[in-house]
Amino acid sequence: MWVPVPALRVQEVLKHDPLGGHLFCFRGKRGDLIKVVWHDGQGACLFTKKLERGRFIWPSAEGGAVAISSAQLSYLLSGIDSRAPQETWRPSRV
Repeated sequence: MWVPVPALRVQEVLKHDPLGGHLFCFRGKRGDLIKVVWHDGQGACLFTKKLERGRFIWPSAEGGAVAISSAQLSYLLSGIDSRAPQETWRPSRV
């Protein structure tokens, strides 16, 4: 069975079940890349997003993990700081 690297980190480092239906988010070193991994009951799903400008505003994680709401996840994926929600930049063209 193929397991994405973030799923292995969920299991080995965070000591959580990557097959439990939860979403697990990981940010790249520079802060402009995010990976979300979850299991939908049929297989592992991996979503990645790279910002063209700016960085993902990451919540402080004490103990290696933090639980966030669906609204906070939406802000996170949009590049919006959930502590002071406002859009800071939108692409002007594709």
